[in-house]
Amino acid sequence: MEELDDVQLAIANSPEPAEEFDRLSRERKRDLFFRFPQSLQQSLVAEMNTDQLQSFVRRLDPDELTDVLALAPEDRREQVLRQLDQTRREKVEYLLGFEAESAAGLMRLNYITIDIERGLDTVAERVRKHEAKTGEVPTILVTDNGDLAGQLPGQVLAMADGKPVDLAEHIRAIPSVPYNAPDTTVADVFRDNPESAVVVLDEDGAIIGVIYAQDLLRVVEEEATGALYEFTGVKEEESILDGPFTKVKYRYRWLIINLGTAFLAAGMVGFFEDTIAAFTLLAVYMPVVAGMGGNAGTQSMAVTVRGIALDQITLATGGRAIINEAIAGAANGFITGVLVAVIASVFNQSPLLGLVLGVSMVLNLIIAGFFGTIIPLALDKIGKDPATSATIFITTMTDVLGFFIFLGLAQTVL
Repeated sequence: MEELDDVQLAIANSPEPAEEFDRLSRERKRDLFFRFPQSLQQSLVAEMNTDQLQSFVRRLDPDELTDVLALAPEDRREQVLRQLDQTRREKVEYLLGFEAESAAGLMRLNYITIDIERGLDTVAERVRKHEAKTGEVPTILVTDNGDLAGQLPGQVLAMADGKPVDLAEHIRAIPSVPYNAPDTTVADVFRDNPESAVVVLDEDGAIIGVIYAQDLLRVVEEEATGALYEFTGVKEEESILDGPFTKVKYRYRWLIINLGTAFLAAGMVGFFEDTIAAFTLLAVYMPVVAGMGGNAGTQSMAVTVRGIALDQITLATGGRAIINEAIAGAANGFITGVLVAVIASVFNQSPLLGLVLGVSMVLNLIIAGFFGTIIPLALDKIGKDPATSATIFITTMTDVLGFFIFLGLAQTVL
């Protein structure tokens, strides 16, 4: 990992990243390139000239080669394809025809198909030919009248030892997905089926490829970082190695939206300007009320978004969950409200201020639980991604209503 970080930084900070990358050995190029963030991969491929690109992809297998060429400009891609032998070119052109973020975009061609009526001698011969041609041991898929019947484990060939074997007795079930299924769906299939491979089928149900568990590492990583990026308003394309202007381009829109909601909260505070001027201690505790409401709302949102992702809850079935979160908010608000009320009463010698703070905390955490649940459900109902959009609305509600309750009570009681 330390080597990766050092090389990554050296290439990203170099005025000629392609030249820096070209100095690496062939094996290190292959190993490190596919561990780089996508933004750095794109920069490298864009900077490489045709000779550098051809040199890099010459020893890559068709699946890796496809991933690299998918990042290249079309004219350079065509130049590289023309230099490949016919078999590799046909495979790569075939794979390039599919969407990168689909099942077909993830699949490999490392498989053979055998009819269920065939004998093991035919299987063994097909495996030997595939190994000789590609240098890889294929996945053996068994078909019945052209339809996928299952997978034949490779150890069956070794255990048979020349004896006649009925393939049907040794077939193992293997999951399949349509070629146009999104990569996130493929990840879900692997989660539900702890298998090492998934078969990709075309619109007619014919086998066109195989996806292996290791091919899903990128998708799983992207899901995890994507959720974090969406939650914080950062573009998935952004890398830690990007320059300052790139970072500004990716982030400023979200910050402007947040600025707008901040003005809403500021406007609410402005209505109570005289109250704050008369009781300056209120300004000290305002961030406490807002911060606790925002954190509680985020907790409710996280649980709700997870429930939506797992198909456990919808807006139509979410009534009980909304009530539960509101009740939990009231209980947590009481616990934290008592603590802050005691602190304010003891340190500021103001039991009334403590009462206002305690009641405000309870009401604001009820609001946080309510909106932290209903907003993600409502966004999901109208087809919007709650992970992307919910946070800003929840924070706005807890800030605006929290300040209204806190300052309104203070104006009335104090």
